[in-house]
Amino acid sequence: MSTFVQFHLLTAYPPSNPNRDDTGRPKQALVGGAPRLRLSSQSLKRAIRESAYFENDLAGHMGTRTKRLGVELEKFLIAKGEPVERAREIANTVAAVFSKLEAPEKNKPQEPITTTLAFVSPDEWKLAEALAERLRQGEDLTKEKELKKLVLRQADGAVDIAMFGRMLADDPDFNREAAVQVAHAFTTHRVIAEDDWFAAVDDLKTRDDDAGAGHLGEHGFGSGVYYLYACVNVDLLVENLGGDRELAARGLQSLAQALAIATPRGKQNSHAHHPRAAYVRVERGSAQPRDLSGAFFRAIQSDDLLAQSIQQLESTAALIDRAYGPAYDEQRVMNVAEGEGTLTELAAFAADAARVGATP
Repeated sequence: MSTFVQFHLLTAYPPSNPNRDDTGRPKQALVGGAPRLRLSSQSLKRAIRESAYFENDLAGHMGTRTKRLGVELEKFLIAKGEPVERAREIANTVAAVFSKLEAPEKNKPQEPITTTLAFVSPDEWKLAEALAERLRQGEDLTKEKELKKLVLRQADGAVDIAMFGRMLADDPDFNREAAVQVAHAFTTHRVIAEDDWFAAVDDLKTRDDDAGAGHLGEHGFGSGVYYLYACVNVDLLVENLGGDRELAARGLQSLAQALAIATPRGKQNSHAHHPRAAYVRVERGSAQPRDLSGAFFRAIQSDDLLAQSIQQLESTAALIDRAYGPAYDEQRVMNVAEGEGTLTELAAFAADAARVGATP
């Protein structure tokens, strides 16, 4: 049976717009018939990957998601003295290992930019450079499948790829199934986004010119208590990392810390939102995972939305566990208002799931 680590977080956001829709307004969702603010799973995962816990603590074990591997390979080859045209030809060949190349503009040469964002591990990046060097030296490596085998890997040391997965449409053998599921976060209570009308002053314009503003604009914002759920298949995480349990443990530790602090950065300069989770519940065990979003299908109504959200989350968990049996073997809680638990303790608890291994 697999071992799972589940995270439940409640975080209070000030007036902000961290994750915008196509009109620039805060993303929203109808939950239980009531309008809520929402943070997309994609924006949360990017914030986690960009957090200091990932960038610093997992340095050397982070992938790069890009269409421009070939552009960097072209620079790499030119720096070695390869003529520009030949460098681009080789870069195109190697970049095509990860994805088809974008069609060139009319009367312009083919650029080494792929059509899709490829998640490239540090090991694969080095292998891509090694392949480019071999082609530069004149080796005949023109068979496409052989090229792919020289670069692509099914498991390596990229923790973010192991966690969040990747898809290579043309090479499913080298896809990576995500070991971490991250839900869309939504407010536990009813919220309608507000509009901020603003004006900017032209420093060099005087009243003799006119008394009006130099620029007028508006943007949306909102605030609320968000519930976030994430689930880790620890055994799959270890498998994706080639059996490296210690690296998986480091990844779980960083994930636990990042979930509590990382936030999408939309309009951050305008709102300075830097919230930290007020409540974190971490569960570890082999039972089938279950989220607790149902606790908030009836929108919370209270003078203290955070305290009521915590109470509703805990009571719902108790009711579900009474009906279905415990959804975990052990749990740890950090409740800032009650002075219970610390993030360091929770991160160590999550990390130990990888060191212990799968439950027999």
